[in-house]
Amino acid sequence: MSAPQRSTGRRLAARRRATSTDASDPRRLDTQVRSTPEATISIEPVAGADDVTPRRRRRRGLRGSAKTRRPVSGKTSRGRGAEPAAPHPVEMAGLLHELSVRLLGADDVPQALDRLAAFVAAALPATVRCSVALIGEGGPPTLAASGPQGLNVDDLQYATGDGPALEAARTRTVVTVHDLAADARWPELAGQARAEGVHGVASVPLDIPRSAVGSVTFFTGRPGGVDAEALLTAMAVVNQAEVLVGEVHRREALREGTTVDRAAGVIIAQRGCGVREAYDVLRDTAQRLGLPREEVAERLIAAAARNADG
Repeated sequence: MSAPQRSTGRRLAARRRATSTDASDPRRLDTQVRSTPEATISIEPVAGADDVTPRRRRRRGLRGSAKTRRPVSGKTSRGRGAEPAAPHPVEMAGLLHELSVRLLGADDVPQALDRLAAFVAAALPATVRCSVALIGEGGPPTLAASGPQGLNVDDLQYATGDGPALEAARTRTVVTVHDLAADARWPELAGQARAEGVHGVASVPLDIPRSAVGSVTFFTGRPGGVDAEALLTAMAVVNQAEVLVGEVHRREALREGTTVDRAAGVIIAQRGCGVREAYDVLRDTAQRLGLPREEVAERLIAAAARNADG
């Protein structure tokens, strides 16, 4: 055997002895296995275990978890099948400001209700009519409306004493109607609603503390109920209107009280009677003429002024 062959044989023998020694040492074997690409894949930690590598944590964090992932909600989307979004705060603030200016500028409650009906009819989309009813103690309801479509439906429900507007006033709850022409609660209104093309209805209670109760009703000309966004806007407007109409009523009562007091003074001066008797005379006169006491007081004051001038 030549020298190169002997040298090659010695190297092969040394390599076999090294391999045999490594196989008998588990630590050396583990080191050797981990150094191979195939073994690295086979011992990769399972996702979710405690020893997840920082790189995998970062990748999982980007995907997010069930608690942090943003849900998809129809309330924030205008796509098909999504619920309407709430009115924008700036738009709502503008509506309430305009409503306050209109109603506080009214001379009396009937004028305030007329302005409220016109405002709601113009502010809510798809509204064909808005009617307002305010029922005080011991008198007929004060009615106001805007929009000719649905007039006979309104008249019929007040004539029969039953309908969504009166139901909302009695129960102090919001009453909604999907399609008035097919609603079993008020069959007497169905035919008239069908004839006038009135379908969706919503009645929101209107409550003036210590004064009167009523409702604000708006009608739409399409079936399917009242749009949720329109209903939300109507509720906010009516809540504000309760405060405003209440203030108008307070002012009106102060003016009427002043007028009645002045008329009582005229009676005292003319008859030489006491204060209580003067108010009794004014009340009895109003009942005999079938007129409000305030109107009788105004006429009495005007007559006294004419006599003084003459």
